[in-house]
Amino acid sequence: MNIVSWIILGLAAGVIAKVLLPGRDPGGLVGTTLIGVVGASLGGWISARFLDRPISKDFFDLPTWIAAIGGSLVLLIGYRLLFGNSRD
Repeated sequence: MNIVSWIILGLAAGVIAKVLLPGRDPGGLVGTTLIGVVGASLGGWISARFLDRPISKDFFDLPTWIAAIGGSLVLLIGYRLLFGNSRD
């Protein structure tokens, strides 16, 4: 995948993670994209390292999307644990 694909995948994964874990998180569109891109990298690393399931480099590969969304969820939960829950 090229850089544009990573940004699109990151944006979509970040949006899905924020829909699954609603709350007032800072960042807007840029923050959501960064959460998604970093989360996708984290999800790919977790998948390859601990689950012995390397991620394909195809954009329309279901395990890639699941790993990206899962990594974004882990990152968002970690953010909320470190900096407090912003659901107030």
